[in-house]
Amino acid sequence: MSEEEKKRRRAALGRRKKKEPIRKEKGKAASEKPESKKRKHRTGVIRRRWLLNSVLTTFCIVAVAVSALTLAISNYYTATMRTSLESRAQTAAGMFQNYTESTYLYSARQFINQFDEKTDIEVQFLSATGWVRMTSLMDISGGYPGTPDVTGAIANRRMESWDGTDPSTEDHIMAVSSPIIYNGTLVGVVRFVTSLRLLDAQMIKVVLLLAAIGLLIVALMAIYTIYFSRSVLDPISRVTETTKRIATGSYGVQLEKRSDDEIGELVDAINDMSMKIDQAEKTQSEFISSVSHELRTPLTAINGWAETLYNGEVRDAEDVKKGMGIIVSEARRLTNMVEELLEFSRIETGRFNLSVEPMDIKAELEDAVYTYREFFRRKGLELRYDECEEEFPPISGDPERLRQVFCNLLDNADKHGGSGGRVDVSIREEEDDAVIRIRDYGPGVPEEELPFIKYKFYKGSSKARGSGIGLAVCEEIMQAHNGTLEIGNAEGGGCIATLRLPIHGD
Repeated sequence: MSEEEKKRRRAALGRRKKKEPIRKEKGKAASEKPESKKRKHRTGVIRRRWLLNSVLTTFCIVAVAVSALTLAISNYYTATMRTSLESRAQTAAGMFQNYTESTYLYSARQFINQFDEKTDIEVQFLSATGWVRMTSLMDISGGYPGTPDVTGAIANRRMESWDGTDPSTEDHIMAVSSPIIYNGTLVGVVRFVTSLRLLDAQMIKVVLLLAAIGLLIVALMAIYTIYFSRSVLDPISRVTETTKRIATGSYGVQLEKRSDDEIGELVDAINDMSMKIDQAEKTQSEFISSVSHELRTPLTAINGWAETLYNGEVRDAEDVKKGMGIIVSEARRLTNMVEELLEFSRIETGRFNLSVEPMDIKAELEDAVYTYREFFRRKGLELRYDECEEEFPPISGDPERLRQVFCNLLDNADKHGGSGGRVDVSIREEEDDAVIRIRDYGPGVPEEELPFIKYKFYKGSSKARGSGIGLAVCEEIMQAHNGTLEIGNAEGGGCIATLRLPIHGD
């Protein structure tokens, strides 16, 4: 291969490489085009389908109704006209039944001359063979009508009617033929003929009127369907857009409620969901921040004193004891916090179990009181226990879990109500329930926060230390024992926690 050929191949290859990205871009644009068209096509699909189905259904119903009504009106007018002609034909045939074929023609002439409706109805007198001998439209006779009513009246010797196209005039007519019989012999046929042109024209007007009314109904139905679909689908579109915003992280966004119907209920549900998600998101953020702070504070104290003791910077035995006490206290606080988190995790994952056994609820409460009494005393907080003289029968419960509830509530009384200088604890039997009350004399709980105080991670405006899940865990434990936990503000100030446990079970 020569050098010149090699250069040409390199140049051709370079051109192909330059063109390939262009083809890819074109292919990409072509693939994106149908997708955009699909998105546009999907917009308003329900509305178009709803409109098409409603209008098509209405059109079919109207078309059937118009056809049925037109047929009924046409049959009514046709039957009325046929009945009128048959009555005339029967009367006329009865008048000539006493005449022979050679003598009834004179009376037929008189009948025609005296007939008052000659402008609308033609009267014909035919021979026994169907030959027209006399007619009210002209004096010249002759010809065979050849219509089924004539042949039927002659053959069957009874009155026959027929409507159709006249073979001679090609006009739409109705004819009634009645045989004239003398002494059992057919002497002739009297025939009444009328044009249906006016009836056909009238029926066309009726059909057009009914069709116009039907189209008006279809148009009104289309307008109503468009209005109704907008009143339903537009709010749904707004709900869809709002839920998309919520899904992308716009928690707390609210929809405007414009009606009190099912759409309004849906809007309320979406708004409530948005607020709860927003609240949960804020609570979770606050929980993470709070837990991080709660973990950092004891860890800082532990690390600080541990490094100080490790480096030998503290030589006084009293200071060493104080430092070790802080390390032990903060480590215990960390342990309690981890236990709360593990307990909460068990509840969330459904691994929360009770070791139920007969227990002395009063003894368990007194153990918790005695445990915290000395602890409170060192902090200058008085713990008063109103001992119940009555003995409680053993109840079914988990002693460890219930003691956890008592200790958590006493700890809360210290953290949130310790400024009151006093905590009261009592136990009573009320209506087959063991009722335990733990009250502090602190500032209490703001009224607007009471409905949420037992929510997971909720801390409200309190600045006290804690993860915000202690009361949620207590609530779960009480519910597992078929009991209740109520938190409220006591008369005279402070917060009161009321526990109710069934003594005899369910």
